[in-house]
Amino acid sequence: MADSPPPLMHTYSRLMNSAGSQASALRRALLTLTCAALLQGLALSCLLPLLPAALAGDWPLAAIWLTLMTLLTASSLGLRWWAQGFDYSGNMALACHELRVRLGQQLRRVPLQHLQHKRAGELNATLLGNVDENLNYVLTVSNLIVCAVFTPLVAALALFFADWRLGLAMLVLFPALIPFYRLQRSGFGASMQRLDRSHQRTSATIIEYLQGLPSLRAACQTGTRNAELQASLRDLQQVQTDDQRSALLPKLLTSSLVELGLLAVAGLGIHWVLQGDLSVPVLAATLIIIARTADALSAFITYTAVFDLIEAALQRIEALLALQPLPQQPLDTVPGSQGIVFEDVEFAYPGSRDTGVSAINAVFAPGTVTALVGPSGSGKSTLTRLIMRHYDVEGGRILIDGKDLRSLDSTQLAAHLSVVFQDVYLFDDSVLENMRLARPQASDEQILAALQAAQCMPFIERLEQGWHTQLGEGASRLSGGERQRLSIARALLKDAPILILDEPTASLDSENEQAVQRAIDALVKERTVIVIAHRLHSIVGADHILVMEQGRIVQQGTHSQLCQLPGRYRNLWQAQEQVKHWHYPETHAFD
Repeated sequence: MADSPPPLMHTYSRLMNSAGSQASALRRALLTLTCAALLQGLALSCLLPLLPAALAGDWPLAAIWLTLMTLLTASSLGLRWWAQGFDYSGNMALACHELRVRLGQQLRRVPLQHLQHKRAGELNATLLGNVDENLNYVLTVSNLIVCAVFTPLVAALALFFADWRLGLAMLVLFPALIPFYRLQRSGFGASMQRLDRSHQRTSATIIEYLQGLPSLRAACQTGTRNAELQASLRDLQQVQTDDQRSALLPKLLTSSLVELGLLAVAGLGIHWVLQGDLSVPVLAATLIIIARTADALSAFITYTAVFDLIEAALQRIEALLALQPLPQQPLDTVPGSQGIVFEDVEFAYPGSRDTGVSAINAVFAPGTVTALVGPSGSGKSTLTRLIMRHYDVEGGRILIDGKDLRSLDSTQLAAHLSVVFQDVYLFDDSVLENMRLARPQASDEQILAALQAAQCMPFIERLEQGWHTQLGEGASRLSGGERQRLSIARALLKDAPILILDEPTASLDSENEQAVQRAIDALVKERTVIVIAHRLHSIVGADHILVMEQGRIVQQGTHSQLCQLPGRYRNLWQAQEQVKHWHYPETHAFD
């Protein structure tokens, strides 16, 4: 069961913290709205002397009170308009932007293992939906709440001085609402938490379905996953229905209490008028005040439900911001372009049966190509992720130029690495802008040279706008091999001292594979190159080969050395050689 929502003041404090540099402007806007509500209450209170003066024919006095009432009303409207400037002048948009930037910076700092269990749609909902829920409705709802509370409260206090019995009767309504407020907000808090979780799940399911739609169509499984999507939507519908039903009775009780209480005040006033204990003008002014404040006061608790939605958003945002970034040790000098050393490195994936890597001692010398080979799950990618510091080692250490990897901040480390992932991701932008991600200040000539070296120009020239062509989401306009070549070109352009290649030629045909291999060979000079390879013929010329199995290095050496030794490498090589010479028989089942 969800915990009861925290007090509104606690929500207010968290809201100010999330507003960042705009917190003071937001605080002023909320204070101004409160002043506007107080002035509106004072304006209504002017009816108490205004009506008796008008009915008595004392027009000069009536004119004074009417003028004061008009000034107070105009001042209230002016203050309210000024407060809404937080939205209209862009402060709210800036606060949302700053908060998203903070969340983005946090994603850059935290270990990726903390994010792997989260679906992309959930993070998307936090970065977009929760941020908007955090601030977009604050002033609108705050205005409704302060008007529902302070305006009738000021009018009731003024009425107390006009006739203490009517004033006391109205003031009694406020403490009478407290038990209903606590009961209803507790229910709303739990409901908003359930609704927020359901929105997160639905958003993640929709994005996952859309991203996987081509694969689902190819596998004739659109109906299966569509059923999952429909189930998520039905769950959201059920949560919304249950929330409305559970809130119906508290809403009805609250509004009934307010309406009946105000009617009772009006009834008492009429009774005292009939008895001659109250003047008709004061009763008339009281009835007008009741009519102007009844609806807002009745809906007060409903307005506070929006703060529970904001509270749910704040909790998700703060949970993401609370993740501890990777620790950084002090560093006196920036490392050069020397090699990488693993010293007794240990790492295991949290909550996973995957053992990660164990007792890894290895040297990746500068100016050489080191290949990592082994079956899937043997720990090859884990080693490269530790170098990229997607995770931190649990034992031992990794050195770059003799400096502990953990002493580098993320910017320094990223400047030393160029990476070509096996699963290439390109943004929905032009070829040129996707290249500039590697080096924003690169000239067109430098970009062209990298594209030519990676054999990208033939397919780029076929695009209708050349390298200015938009690639579509996930670079859907390019084939897998073309995306991989573009990723290699981007790594070439970055020109970092350490180059990590995860099966860089897997999606290339033989001709382009040889050309790209020549481009990679040109990078070896004065660089540390690490290649993850499954096709062993692509790393025959590597200076050093590490053979991994179950998270450990079981063999190492050059290709010729390892082929002469019995073991995993020679078995893999012989198996791939047999497959390479395999061919269809002249007569086969497809004839």
